[in-house]
Amino acid sequence: MRLEELSPEVVAIIVDIEGTVSDAAFTRDVLIPYAEAHLGPWIERHAERPDVAEALEALAQAAGEPEVDVPRLIELAEFGLVERDSGPVAALCHLLWRDAYQAFELTGHVYDDAVATLQSWADDHRTLLTYSAAPAEAQRLLFAYSDAGDISGLFSGFFDRRVGAKKNADSYTAIAQALGENPGALLFISDTGGELDAAKQAGLQTCWIARDDDTREKAEASQAHPSVATFSEIELL
Repeated sequence: MRLEELSPEVVAIIVDIEGTVSDAAFTRDVLIPYAEAHLGPWIERHAERPDVAEALEALAQAAGEPEVDVPRLIELAEFGLVERDSGPVAALCHLLWRDAYQAFELTGHVYDDAVATLQSWADDHRTLLTYSAAPAEAQRLLFAYSDAGDISGLFSGFFDRRVGAKKNADSYTAIAQALGENPGALLFISDTGGELDAAKQAGLQTCWIARDDDTREKAEASQAHPSVATFSEIELL
């Protein structure tokens, strides 16, 4: 589709990751099972490494067990993983996944159509950025070790929850201010209606990417944003 109404010219594109550039199930089907299989042994091997030790200390403090030993810390971490705890357990998982990416034991999933279109926009000198609930470093790693190779260089920045909640319009205002751009010159692409609504409220241009039937039904019912099935359908002016 041509986004005929886009004006002024889009100078920067901000993309959501899960369900937009990467499979929405990647975390559930790949990252979480990897952590379930490897977190305990990995902690045992690396408990004294400074970054791991810091995360383990935070876990012990959060559990109210500051004098706990490593076997108990492993129990706490594995329990937190099952319960999908955030905070210290999430920090440990991100350290584990970083090691796994760098050892080429994990490969980030990216859609072919997204990679091709993002590359064409980069070639057209448009600024590309991401905005995800995942930490900025985790986003960078997914692209640096993706199944399309290292495409992290396509992006000028990685925004995460530190800029604010993704369904809060103020977050998108903050991104525009950080970029020094008029919100109307920014395009936000996501598979989630609430995020798109917030971006539109902040004055950004929006595009709803609907890769599956359920998302397509939501996009069609909303009619609040232009919608496409793949990145290849987006033709910027």
